Formats: sequence, C-alpha cells, structure tokens
Amino acid sequence: MSGNTQPKLSPLKMGIMGLQHMFAMFGATILVPLLTGLSVQVTLIAVGVGTLIFHFFAKSRVPAFLGSSFAFMVGINLITDPNGGLFSYRFSEGMSSAEHVQAILPYATGGILVSGLLYLLFALMVKVVGVKRFMKFLPPVVTAPTVILIGIMLAPFAINQARSHMPIAILTLVIVIVASTWGKGMIKIIPILLGLGGAYLIALLGTQIFGWEIFNNATQTYEPLVNFAAAEGAGIFGLPPFMMPRFNIFAILVMIPFALATIAEHVGDMVALGSITGENFVEDPGLSRTLIGDGVASMFSGFIGGPASTTYGENVGVVALTRVFNPRVVQIAAIYAVILGFSPLFEVVIRSIPDAIIGGASFMLYGMIAAVGIRNLVESRTDMSKTKNLTIVAVMMVTGLGLRFGQPIFFEIGGTNVPIDRMGVAIAVILGVILNAVLPNEKTASKEEK
Repeated sequence: MSGNTQPKLSPLKMGIMGLQHMFAMFGATILVPLLTGLSVQVTLIAVGVGTLIFHFFAKSRVPAFLGSSFAFMVGINLITDPNGGLFSYRFSEGMSSAEHVQAILPYATGGILVSGLLYLLFALMVKVVGVKRFMKFLPPVVTAPTVILIGIMLAPFAINQARSHMPIAILTLVIVIVASTWGKGMIKIIPILLGLGGAYLIALLGTQIFGWEIFNNATQTYEPLVNFAAAEGAGIFGLPPFMMPRFNIFAILVMIPFALATIAEHVGDMVALGSITGENFVEDPGLSRTLIGDGVASMFSGFIGGPASTTYGENVGVVALTRVFNPRVVQIAAIYAVILGFSPLFEVVIRSIPDAIIGGASFMLYGMIAAVGIRNLVESRTDMSKTKNLTIVAVMMVTGLGLRFGQPIFFEIGGTNVPIDRMGVAIAVILGVILNAVLPNEKTASKEEK
C-alpha cells in the first residue's frame, strides 16, 4: 500500500510519529560529530535539510531519512588525525590535537562536498545504462569488502575512547546489546539511543553523588566524568558554527571512495523500503532521482560544515514497525532536527557525554558495520570458492588494511610528499573494480566435468 493511499493521520499523530523517526536516527547521527569534531548543531541542520532535499528530488514518495554517515568517518580521520593524517605535518608544538582537527576539518568537508558529485555521476549512469547493468560495476564482491574495511578501520577508535572509563563503556555496551537482542517494538529500533541515555544518566548520578572523575590527558588534570563547565553562557537558541569547505586534491581522493559504500547502502535501503511498502522505488520515482537527492544532500552538508549523509536503516525499521508509509511523517522528523540544530545549549549537553560512553556504543556500531559487509557477501550468495571472487576480496582486504596499519608510504607528487597509506581504502576500491572488470568469470562445471 502506498503512503499516499493510507488513511490520513491527524496533525497530532503525525507529530508523534515524526518524533519516533527523530529518536530512531538521533543516537547514531550525533555520534558522528562527537567522534570527528564536527558541530552537533550543524550536523542536525545538515541531516534535517538534507532529508527535505532528498524528498524534493524523490517527489515526496519515499519515506526515508538521511542521517550522518559512519562510512565517511574513516576518511575524515585520515585527513584530520594529528598523528599521521594527511595534514599531520601542520601539527606544531603548542597546538592541541583538538585545535589541529578544527583547523583541518574544512578540507574534510570539502572532500564530502565533492564526493556528493559521485552520486550525480552514478545517477547519470543509471539513467543511461539501466539499474541492472549499473550494478554489474559494483557487485557485492566489491562493495562488501569496502564496508568490512570501514568497520575494521574504525575499531581502534572505539577502544581508545572506551579505555578512558572502561566500566561505564562496558555498561553502555551491555545496554545496547540487551535492547537490540531482547527489546520489543521501538526499544529494539533505538538501542544506541538507549545505551547513550541510560549510561549517561548513571554517569551523571555517579558524578553528582560519588564524585566520579576522569583524567584529561590534554590538561593533565582530573575532571568530573560528566562536565557541564561549557554550559555557562550557552543560550537556548543561537546560530550554529557553520564552516565553509576548503579543497585539496589529495583530501578529495581520500574521501571519494567512501561514497561507494553509502551508494550501495542507498540502493539496499530503496529495495528494503519498496518491499515494506509494496512499491518499487527503484522504478518510481526512480533510482536516479533518489541518488541525486542523496548526493545533493551530502553536497549541502559539506558546504555548511556537516558530515556526509546516507539513508538510515534505523528509520527503515521504524517504517516496518509502525506500517506508516507517509513521507510527511519523515519530513516532520527532519524539521524537528533543524529546530534542535539552532540550540547551542543542546549541543553543550550532548558534548558533556563522556568519551567512554561514546566508545561503548561504538563497540556495537563499528562491529555492525563490518558485520553488514560480511552479511552482504552471504546474502548475495557470493561464491568464495571461485578464484575471481577470492582474488578480489583478498587483494582489497590486504591493500586496505596493510596500507592503513603498516609503515607510512610516501610518494612525491609535484614536490609534495603524499601519504599513500592514507589512501588505502581508495586504492583497494579501485583495485576491486578493475579486478572485477578484467578477471574472467569461471564457468559452472558441467555434469561430465564433475
């Protein structure tokens, strides 16, 4: 049944349904700025406006929400990391790691903006060659290892954040696992939000009643586990710290390949929503239109200083749970996100969440990213006994992980030392696409041959 043919909902019910969608995306969406240094305010505005942009291009037919993408976090880190990132040579004495990250982030958002153009290019390809022929360029044997690489590369960050207060990190992880495994209805859909909220409440009580503290490496002092020092002077409403992008060819090359993972995710979510609603969104409004909407949303986000956007499986789950297919409900959730984005005080409260809680939730999230890649290989029935498939996966995994975690490799290009090891995912994806195109397909053995 189409969202347009369902019984009309009252404004109150639509508002409540919109809140459900906002809560479903909220936990994962705010994690991206908390982990990368981007602004929570700008992120909420970016995903809210980005979702409305998507609905415009999709002719208000697809009940999808665009949240902040985890895939691009690896690319952001490869650019901003003070200890080995693309611009680590600019990290000077007297500068804190946070200051370095803030100075370099515009290059990452510039890469995000340009990566949105890849969606437009692929949308054109879909229009010209058709969906089936287009997908032959990006089969699961190429996209799945890309997703696995992203999850594995993010794993060290979860450990580093969790170790700042391991008990609260473990508590967060336990809440997430319990909610996602034994939860029913809405609880099962928002385990990350419940993990963040439950652990934060306990950390807040522990700080106020028992004086829990945490050691701050930057200042070499002990601070309250939940610290509201930054709340002084923060207003309820105020303009977000928008950030203009800056462009560097190497930063762009680092960032673009991550769009391949989100494009594959986009296609999967369009198919999933179609099966839930009983419609074929790949045909109407068409995959080319939804790809354009997703790409323009990411370009807008990069332009104002936000993360890349992607269709959210959490919100697909809400649609499946509520059986409410009306896209206007998702649009209301987007408007809620934009309103919250204009509250500096709200960002301060979010920023007071201890790193250990973020790390605990990331245990599940990052592992799930890698697990989704493995699941894609299984569900696509990729035959790993075939030499072609085995070669593609093997070369991509060793290239991506070997370059990322091995010794730094520099090539001099135009008088500039380019850290090739920071482009491991990009190189792995390129090799995967090339190998898939040139390696011959193995013929199925006949009965006589068997």
